[in-house]
Amino acid sequence: MTSANPTLTAAPAASVVPVTPGARRSLPDSAFLAATRGERPTHLPVWFMRQAGRSLPEYRALRAGTGMLQSCMTPELTCEITLQPVRRHGVDAAILFSDIVVPLYAAGIGVDIVAGTGPVVAEPVRTAADVERIPRLRPEQVAPVTDAIGLLLRELGDTPLIGFAGAPFTLASYLVEGGPSKNHERTKALMRTAPDVWHALMSKLSGITATFLELQVAAGVDAVQLFDSWAGALSERDYRTYVLPHSAVVLGRLAGAGVPRIHFGVGTGELLPAMADAGTDVLGVDWRTPLDVAARRVGRGLPVQGNLDPAVLFADHASIEAEVRRIAAEGARTPGHVFNLGHGVLPHTDPDVITRTIELVHAQPV
Repeated sequence: MTSANPTLTAAPAASVVPVTPGARRSLPDSAFLAATRGERPTHLPVWFMRQAGRSLPEYRALRAGTGMLQSCMTPELTCEITLQPVRRHGVDAAILFSDIVVPLYAAGIGVDIVAGTGPVVAEPVRTAADVERIPRLRPEQVAPVTDAIGLLLRELGDTPLIGFAGAPFTLASYLVEGGPSKNHERTKALMRTAPDVWHALMSKLSGITATFLELQVAAGVDAVQLFDSWAGALSERDYRTYVLPHSAVVLGRLAGAGVPRIHFGVGTGELLPAMADAGTDVLGVDWRTPLDVAARRVGRGLPVQGNLDPAVLFADHASIEAEVRRIAAEGARTPGHVFNLGHGVLPHTDPDVITRTIELVHAQPV
């Protein structure tokens, strides 16, 4: 693999970023943070994955002519895009505007986001030599992201800010496949054919991901979410063998940071106990598994997050209200509940429907 900046390939291994729990800002009235601790807040908290993005006309206007990764690495743009859904919808938490591949791009790996396709890697990683050439992530390479967090903390007031990163498996899949994949055939083949190469790759990526999140925490985010888009392509056996140890490294490095850790994957209903074993404070659940069923499967008192099907937002108001009520009732039977979608906001979702749905959530009993 060729780094986008060849001078970065010889960078020394990044050390653990020091994070002082006592330095966290105090948000005692945050319903979101209360729910992540398993408490019953004054109202049911809600935020939506991808709440900042293509569904908002103000986002499209702001992003016109600016690439996705450029937007993520421009502090003023990141700040404004992150704030837009907070202003419009009145959500209980902001999610840092970013992308799964941002830490790879920041480290100097040749990756771009192609419209209509997604992340595309210039030179896929498939050999031990390819893995060896992956650079480490250095703190100064993430300065645009941490600068954006500084801007946001001055603007958000009492609204918590959630940091974000893609999980090692999802990053590995993009690197091995060269881009999005339906079947992940090259990824699964590498796991079995060259497990040493696979685990070396995942070790590199867990280090990059953990550093990226630690830097966000050190900059002041109030929670973090580890997002594993493609983990649902795996069996539980394969997840435990090839993925769990590396996600556990990421989540373990944040264990003493004083912020709640949310672990989410798509299509992971059968993996939820294993994902909990990786170490988390809140377990994200997609729309395929009822929240109370998910909580029983895991069986360890973890709060849950989710899980309205994003496509339901295209239905009539009565149908949306019925689903919100059902999910709120299921969430009330769990150790704690943060209302969310079961995946991200779809691009053509009506922003007014999102606002009304959030108002519905806030009207539910807790």
